[in-house]
Amino acid sequence: MPYHNLKALIKGIRACKTVADERALIKQESAAIRASFREEDSYARHNNVAKLLYIHMLGFEAHFGQIECLKLVASPRFADKRLGYLGIMLLLDESQEVLTLVTNSLKNDMNHANMYVVGLALCTFADIASEEMSRDLAHEIEKLLGSSNTYIRKKAALCALRVIRKVPDLASQFVSKSKHLLADRNHGVLLTAITLVTELCEIDPACVEEFRNAVPLLVRHLKSLVTTGYSPEHDVSGITDPFLQVKILRLMRLLGKGDARASETMNDILAQVATNTDSSKNVGNSILYETVMTVLEIEADSGLRVMAINILGKFLSNRDNNIRYVALNTLNKVVAIDTNAVQRHRNIILDCLRDGDISIRRRALELSYALINEQNVRVLIRELLAFLEVADDEFKLGMTTQICLAAERFAPNKRWHIDTVLRVLKLAGNFVREEILSAFIRLVAHTPELQAYTASKLYTSLRSDISQESLTLAATWVIGEYSEILVEGGLVDEDQPKPITDKEIIDLLVSVLDSPYANYLTRPFVITAVTKISARPTTSPAQQERIRDLLMTYTTSPELELQQRAVEFASLFNLGEIRSGVLERMPAPELKATVLGVVSENKPVGSVQPSKDADLLGDDLSSTPATNGQPAVPAAQDLLAEIFGSSAPSAPVSPASPAPTPAQRNIAQDILGLFDSPAAAPPAYAAQSSLFGAAAPAAVLPPVPQATSPPISSVAPAAPAPTGYTAYDRNELRVTLTPQTSPTRPGLVRILAHFTTTGANPVTGLNFQAAVPKSQQLQMAPISSPDVHPGRVETQEMRVLAPVGANVRLRLRISYNVAGHAVQEQVDFAGFPPGLTGGS
Repeated sequence: MPYHNLKALIKGIRACKTVADERALIKQESAAIRASFREEDSYARHNNVAKLLYIHMLGFEAHFGQIECLKLVASPRFADKRLGYLGIMLLLDESQEVLTLVTNSLKNDMNHANMYVVGLALCTFADIASEEMSRDLAHEIEKLLGSSNTYIRKKAALCALRVIRKVPDLASQFVSKSKHLLADRNHGVLLTAITLVTELCEIDPACVEEFRNAVPLLVRHLKSLVTTGYSPEHDVSGITDPFLQVKILRLMRLLGKGDARASETMNDILAQVATNTDSSKNVGNSILYETVMTVLEIEADSGLRVMAINILGKFLSNRDNNIRYVALNTLNKVVAIDTNAVQRHRNIILDCLRDGDISIRRRALELSYALINEQNVRVLIRELLAFLEVADDEFKLGMTTQICLAAERFAPNKRWHIDTVLRVLKLAGNFVREEILSAFIRLVAHTPELQAYTASKLYTSLRSDISQESLTLAATWVIGEYSEILVEGGLVDEDQPKPITDKEIIDLLVSVLDSPYANYLTRPFVITAVTKISARPTTSPAQQERIRDLLMTYTTSPELELQQRAVEFASLFNLGEIRSGVLERMPAPELKATVLGVVSENKPVGSVQPSKDADLLGDDLSSTPATNGQPAVPAAQDLLAEIFGSSAPSAPVSPASPAPTPAQRNIAQDILGLFDSPAAAPPAYAAQSSLFGAAAPAAVLPPVPQATSPPISSVAPAAPAPTGYTAYDRNELRVTLTPQTSPTRPGLVRILAHFTTTGANPVTGLNFQAAVPKSQQLQMAPISSPDVHPGRVETQEMRVLAPVGANVRLRLRISYNVAGHAVQEQVDFAGFPPGLTGGS
């Protein structure tokens, strides 16, 4: 039995005892409503649509009532129109074809004499208007913006907002009327008008100039709101219309950005808002936050900026976690603008590291990194080390990286630098990147005056804790290299040097080898270290024999790397002087700056560090020397992105280009952004180094030393290019690519490009660029000379790391000058034989 009205239906549904009863009742009622619709009873239609909307709100199907809603809209009764428009908003959306039938009804009702009917039409339009409907009714909306009725103007402004979001091309149509709306005294109209103008400025930057003349008007509105006393109609917690104040501040931010004159007009009122707004309530804090954001965006004077940052400092003392999070997040954005002003709040920021909320700790940590400089490095690193001791594991990888980078950059002396890294290794040795460990080993090798101290510290630390992998690796390497210093000088990290024997050192290393913490990485390090110790003059014959026996036991190890090393090292014992030469102390490796990378905290270390993130390549890209006057680092990232799209470019800069600035060098270091691939880093140890490591991104190589790979032109000027695969042969230039595989590293291919002229004219200004697919990685050395003369051959080396079995494919871009003509061409080359990278 169908229910007579909505009230009865609701009562019947509430009386259902089970979900099944409710579904059965709704199914029965829906069938009755369908039957009633077929009878075309206009009186019952209102009740049926009302019941149907309730059924829709419960989550059941009600689409069959769409046409009935259209019929109600066409009714002259206001109650029918109201229910019909409500049904249209609930049952229709802009993707349905039925919506085209509504356009004419909306147009008629927008011209209705009753303002409430006009309001219904405007509400419906703002909710469901499609792009086509927006174009059809834009003229009607524009007319209603000039209505004398504030109720209609307010709703028309919101409809105009919908129109320009759906059809940005129509934005200019509403500019003139929007200017007039900004002078309105009604708060509701003014609120919607400012929202509309803000959207116009964001969609079309040309509109910003149109509305800059309205800045004095906005200043008057804001001043009126700040100075007005109690207004019961607009009061929220003692503040007059905070919503309108926030909207005005956001629009002022857009209009004042990059314009000194508009910003000067705003300075006084912004200072007044910042000083007169009550910060004890959340409403006041929202206005203060928008004021701060506006001050930092526009061309405000320095005093106003300092005041804005001080407001954020006060936010840090607030008990509300949300406000503190907002303050930290904002300070992270502005720390590069005025570092000194943020430094004043350093103690409060450090206190946030102990907050119970993990998101606040994370933001405070990022901000702490950015505040580090030469003056406060000791204090901040001490606080960060204290936090590292109790930090969650997810923080540790990023913290160890950033602490060590800060120590490398701002260390007051090398002793402090070494102590800091040692402390990091002891506290979080399982969360240290290879690049950081490599940089530490380079530091020790280049600091002979502190090698005894460092070796003693590492020996003591390893003896007390062998569970930290990076500490074990560093200690094993240093002890293996400098064991004779320990034996001769003893442990020097105490008041009186404590003697130590070679047996104690070997006992410690053997205990590491036998410990449950030993793994595939630490065991080869220990084997290498004890072998080196056996060749030192301070090692007794008994310990040498012990080491020989230890190596023999590992010659049958099931671990291939360990077995190979053990066999090789055991065979060295019978080679006399050769053994001493092979196992002598390693020369100090080349000094490199550890390039900053994207870590778990996406914030650069140091308050003067450029905000652009580079990658942990382990190569000092910015200090790579030039060859033949040619910079070795590319500085045209935008150009490469344009050439290669999403592929991975790597190329030196043409000699005709100006020398890259430091900022450009940082852009070059961030070339990984063109790869769309995750950051990874190559190992940097002497014993474990490889070209790419795990999955190295493309980087510019240092020039190839002539002793190992001399340019052909320097050996035999008239020699022909070696046999290879011709990748390019046009316009008197031939490029031949000669691949060479690595027997020990499947997937690694060294490619030597040879450039020769095929005519009588020299080729000058040669710039050779290359890219590989995303699954492969590329490194390039500089070209031997950018000028190719007849009878001479110039070379450039590339190295490609590809998945085993994959074909090496290159996209080449070549630009040069020949016979007074500039040539620039792009070619794809896939002519290498299959199986070059190994595999089947």
